[in-house]
Amino acid sequence: MGEFEVHRVRFFGLVPAGVRCLACQPRGARLALARTDGAVEIYNCSANYFQEKVIPGHQARSVEALCWAAGERLFGAGLSGDITEYDLAGLGVARSLHASGGPVWSMAANSSGTQLAIGCEDGSVKLFQVIPGGIQFERNLDRRKGRILCLSWHPSGTHIAAGSIDIFRVLDVSSGQTVQRIMVNYHVQKVKRECVVWSVAFLSSGTVVTSDSFGRVQFWDWERGALLESHTVSTSSVLSLAVSEKEDSIIVGTSTGATYQFQLLPVKMGSLEKRWVRTKPFQHHTHDVRAVAHSSTALISGGLDAQLVIRPLMEKVQRKSYDAVLRKFTFPHRRLVSCARKARLLLFQFSQHLELWRLGSTDETGKDGEVLPLRRMPEHLVQLKSKGPEHIYCSSISPCGTWVAYSTASRFHLYRVQHKGDSISIKKVPKVPKLLLPAYQLQFSADSSSLFVASARGSVHVLQLLEPGGCKHLHTHRPPSESPEAVYLLAASADGHWLAAVGGDWTIHVYNLKCSKHHCTVPTYSCAVTALAIHPLTNNLVIAYSDQQLFEFSIPEKQYTAWSRTVQSCGLHTLWLERDSPITHITFNPKNPSHILLHDTYMFCVLDKSLPLPDNSALLMNQSTLKQLPENARQRQLHAFKICKKFQPLLFADLLDEKCLVMVERPILDIKTQLPLPVQQKKFGT
Repeated sequence: MGEFEVHRVRFFGLVPAGVRCLACQPRGARLALARTDGAVEIYNCSANYFQEKVIPGHQARSVEALCWAAGERLFGAGLSGDITEYDLAGLGVARSLHASGGPVWSMAANSSGTQLAIGCEDGSVKLFQVIPGGIQFERNLDRRKGRILCLSWHPSGTHIAAGSIDIFRVLDVSSGQTVQRIMVNYHVQKVKRECVVWSVAFLSSGTVVTSDSFGRVQFWDWERGALLESHTVSTSSVLSLAVSEKEDSIIVGTSTGATYQFQLLPVKMGSLEKRWVRTKPFQHHTHDVRAVAHSSTALISGGLDAQLVIRPLMEKVQRKSYDAVLRKFTFPHRRLVSCARKARLLLFQFSQHLELWRLGSTDETGKDGEVLPLRRMPEHLVQLKSKGPEHIYCSSISPCGTWVAYSTASRFHLYRVQHKGDSISIKKVPKVPKLLLPAYQLQFSADSSSLFVASARGSVHVLQLLEPGGCKHLHTHRPPSESPEAVYLLAASADGHWLAAVGGDWTIHVYNLKCSKHHCTVPTYSCAVTALAIHPLTNNLVIAYSDQQLFEFSIPEKQYTAWSRTVQSCGLHTLWLERDSPITHITFNPKNPSHILLHDTYMFCVLDKSLPLPDNSALLMNQSTLKQLPENARQRQLHAFKICKKFQPLLFADLLDEKCLVMVERPILDIKTQLPLPVQQKKFGT
């Protein structure tokens, strides 16, 4: 693997926003997630739960409810009182409509996806028709006192269950009237505090399932108004509830961070009588589990600790494979850090500001694993605040460290950074070209003379950077066939000749920057691209996909390289393919052309193309483990993958020079110390 001097950076103060709500696409392959800062993320379940789309948040746009309707249309609603439809191709808001009922607390679509029910602060349940190009108000159902905190349609679409404080109601959709009103605490004597019905589900059998602030999951016969079953699962609130498509399994989330599964099981073997049984408790979260979802193969939960947890249903998994892996996602599947190699600067992206840091330095040398004393400490140079309520989409710093750019939904900003000794000054470039905003990815050329701006409909703008501080629009590259999807990844060659761009349709287009033409399209693959980079010497494009496959494509020859064909014919190691974190960055060592440097959240890898690929009988060892083996054993284990798991969670890694690496970590414990205190649970023996 070779020895590197490593700058271990732990001062990136990122605290991801908590998960507020989840929505599984009915009979689809996508999972929508909304965070407490208003951001919406789309995960592709068929592409190893890769976070393929992110719509950044907005200070004035909270999201309390998400739902899919009419196939692939996603709607959100929140405390602003607006119902928002998201543009999943353009990664923004397509349109919004005010519900005229105060803050919106809940929303649900009927089984056909043609109607939306909205639960409002004023106690009203409003129906909207989903029509081409938007939604249209239909009518109000029976309005009663108390905000509507949760909603659920009967699968037939004839009735709606609506939960509130102390009660839930069942409304007839055709007449709009309340046909049943049930007090959830009618059987409890001397209740001194109100009971909040946090979640409700309407089953096809006519059973209504509720979860409440008393820690109960209750099953009701709504027609008779009778309580069928009651399960107390927590001493605090049960905040969320979701039912499987076959209605034989339920997942609930609590304010203690625990999730529970209920299953509908026969009372005894061979019996037709069935009852709901709490079968599996899980403790994957530390804080409130505000959102749960139940797919056909997994139990999914999201907490205020920012974790998305996907636990497979083992009875649905046919064989041991990647599908049987428990996944935990805390950090985005995209880079929030960019590096100015020559200037030794790091740019950190937060939701509404950027931070520019200078790396520390040392004059000392030492042995492998030794921590060296710093001559100069890391220095926080500048904080750039984004004005307005919009969150930042993307940002970048030039390799020389003299340009910084970022974009929000409606504005693009470019700054000139000037270095005078140890001091630094920053000046905004006043007149920037009016581009098709927002920019989804920003990439400077290797010589810092150009800026590439990823835009909507597959286009990439090329800006020329001018001295002493200005820019002009040179050209816009567009794919041969028009695409509705935005470009989300860019890679430029070191010689300034080539540019690769990936859109939401997962197609990779390569452009010739010298003659401003489309050069070729990389053969399409069935998974999302998670990272790509162009080798500085060979101009080979290295591509990482969400199923952990690696490809190498020769741009000059417009075909896969011999090494890439060998990889596909021999196959990668099973343990490599079963990793649950996508590769987010690829780089190269110009002094060692056979080395490819790549990383995910939990490992850093030097891939040596000059060595043989490991077969499944070989040990895909950590480097620290290999060092403990005798020399003969170490030689027998020699293969292409040199893996280091010392730096975790790893948000960014790059090569500063041939012997120097920078690693940006964000320890989970540091994040938890900045979260509010969780609900304390009594531990046995304490």
